[in-house]
Amino acid sequence: MKIGQVAKRAGVNIETIRFYERKGLIIQPPRPNGGYREYHKETVAKIRFIKRTKDLGFSLTEIAELLSLQTNPKATCADVKQRAKAKILAIQKRVKGLQTMKRALGKLVESCSGSGSLDDCPIIGCFETHKEKEESP
Repeated sequence: MKIGQVAKRAGVNIETIRFYERKGLIIQPPRPNGGYREYHKETVAKIRFIKRTKDLGFSLTEIAELLSLQTNPKATCADVKQRAKAKILAIQKRVKGLQTMKRALGKLVESCSGSGSLDDCPIIGCFETHKEKEESP
C-alpha cells in the first residue's frame, strides 16, 4: 500500500504517518529506484494501535514502550498491566490537579462582579499578585 492508502485506512493524515516514522513508532519502508514506498498492511494496524493508546492518554514514549513489549518474547501481560496501572495513577493525579484549578478559578469568578475597570478586577489582581511573588528574589 502507498502512504495515502495507509492514511485513509488508518484514519489519519499522511503527515501523521511521517511524524510517527520520525519518532520511530513505525518503520519507513525503503523507496525503490524512482518508485513509491510500499507499506505493509500491518502498518495500518500499528497506526490504529498508536491512535487508540494516544486516545487513552499514553505519551509517544509510553506508546513506543508498549510497541516494544509486543516484539519482546519475554514480555508478559503483567508488563502491560503495570504500565496501564501507572497511566491510571497519572490520570488520577492530573484530574485532581485540574479539580484544584477549577475550584480556585471558580472562587475567583465568584469574587468578580463583572463590572468596573480592569484595575478593580479581582481576577486580574490575583494574577498580578502571583506574578509579583514569582518575580521577587
